[in-house]
Amino acid sequence: MKTETVNGATLETWTPQEVARAAEAGEIVLIDVRTPQEYMFEHIEGAMLMPMAFFVPKMLPGQEGRQIVLHCGSGVRSEKMARLAMQSGLDRIAHMEGGFGAWKQAKLPYVGTDMASGAPKRMG
Repeated sequence: MKTETVNGATLETWTPQEVARAAEAGEIVLIDVRTPQEYMFEHIEGAMLMPMAFFVPKMLPGQEGRQIVLHCGSGVRSEKMARLAMQSGLDRIAHMEGGFGAWKQAKLPYVGTDMASGAPKRMG
């Protein structure tokens, strides 16, 4: 994990493997900032959706006991939203480096779409 301090707030950048371990242990709230269409096509199981277009930092859940980790497709949108959250007063937030693309590249499990039926399907 990489950390950066900006105006007293801490931005953490986690690897997909760190996110997977923390999610399995129930230590994080994973929030996907991609579009609803991207999420419906494929997403990390258990991730909540708060699309970048509708991202409101004050609506994020509290971090008592579980840290918030944001993710997107490549890591660009999630970092942008993490920085916005820090500017809005959060003193600590994380995002996943490389986004969902890095998650899939690491061969971690996710929910995809069965192209034959259009139904959700566990992948990876």
